[in-house]
Amino acid sequence: MDVADLRSTSMNALFRFSSAVRRDPAVEEWFRRISPELGQLAEAWFGQMRRCGPDVRELLHDGCPVACVEDVAFGYVNAFTSHVNVGFFQGSDLDDPFDLLEGVGKRMRHVKLLPGAGCNEVALHRLIEDAYVNARRRLGECSA
Repeated sequence: MDVADLRSTSMNALFRFSSAVRRDPAVEEWFRRISPELGQLAEAWFGQMRRCGPDVRELLHDGCPVACVEDVAFGYVNAFTSHVNVGFFQGSDLDDPFDLLEGVGKRMRHVKLLPGAGCNEVALHRLIEDAYVNARRRLGECSA
């Protein structure tokens, strides 16, 4: 299993995974192992992360799919007994005008999704896009 590197930037530490790849077979296997109802929900939102840009990479970390900009983690999905979390590694920095984000940690936040329950899809898509852009910016600052 890959060990993530924490490297400080002027703003916050980056959570980096040197083993992130364009498509990780372990991620596909993860989607097949969980219930179809939760799997479809998780895969749909992870698909949004995958489509953010050509520099998106992925891996399985701590038992769930993680999306990265190159090697910098920006999002993940995880399935529980009755819900799916769509999470963000720098979620505390995201603008969340619809109050979708949950969590009180220093950086991480997530959106809890229940099968069959509605969610503000436009707002969640915006959070994913913003997390991707934020990770790209942080990566650029680290490289400069």
